[in-house]
Amino acid sequence: MRLGRIGYINCYPVYGAIDRGVTPLAAELVTGTPSELNDLLAAGELDVSVVSAVEYARHARDYVLLPDLAISCDGPVRSVALFSRQTVAQLHGRTVLLTASSRTAVGLLELLCRDRWNVDPHFAQARAEAADLDGLAQLPHEAVLVIGDAALLLSAQHRYPYRYDLGEEWKRWTGLPFVFAVWAARRAANQRAVRAAHRSLLAARDWGLAHLDLLAETAARATGVGIADCRSYLAGLDYALSDQHLAGLTDFFRRLAARGLVPDGSLQFLQVA
Repeated sequence: MRLGRIGYINCYPVYGAIDRGVTPLAAELVTGTPSELNDLLAAGELDVSVVSAVEYARHARDYVLLPDLAISCDGPVRSVALFSRQTVAQLHGRTVLLTASSRTAVGLLELLCRDRWNVDPHFAQARAEAADLDGLAQLPHEAVLVIGDAALLLSAQHRYPYRYDLGEEWKRWTGLPFVFAVWAARRAANQRAVRAAHRSLLAARDWGLAHLDLLAETAARATGVGIADCRSYLAGLDYALSDQHLAGLTDFFRRLAARGLVPDGSLQFLQVA
């Protein structure tokens, strides 16, 4: 069993107990960016992984969702943001750099630009890694989409006069939570092993949410972001997948499908009984 995890601190509440040996996991952990894990799961190199929500929609015939487990927000997310030199109303025809790290964030930004803000920027793939903030600054652009730990650092540096939190913008638009990442398993994987991994992940998640102070200290050392900010950030995320989260996820998929960006389909869950 090979199980993927994102290296960002937003996964600490799920994997912290596993890393510390508190919760056993009968699987090999593979760390990568969301896009790297998306590709590994699609290629069959992983059996289970946290993946971009949009990636599940694209491969729903091959995957099942793990119940009650996601990375979501009900308002500001803080780690997925558009940093801009202009207001969004002024971005029509301007260059907006896109991170290669998260397909969900890119899809959400495209929907917000065209259906919420009514602007049509020129989207360009960032050649520099999102974590290389100095490298990004050297590329010609009016705005840039940054996710993960790098977004937390860039927010603290105040390099751009305008910052748009994509979780907050979705909430204002729809009134619903937004699900950025889910845990999915390949249908061809050993389902008994998948269910065991799912139980371990839920137990680790529960331990992590009860030990956010400890995890915030580790996150601060890893990122250079202050402990209090890391604690506030982790506490502001939701790691469940309730009916309200599913409503937000379904609405997001519906909007993407209407633009032909993902197939139109229903959510299919792992049978845990």
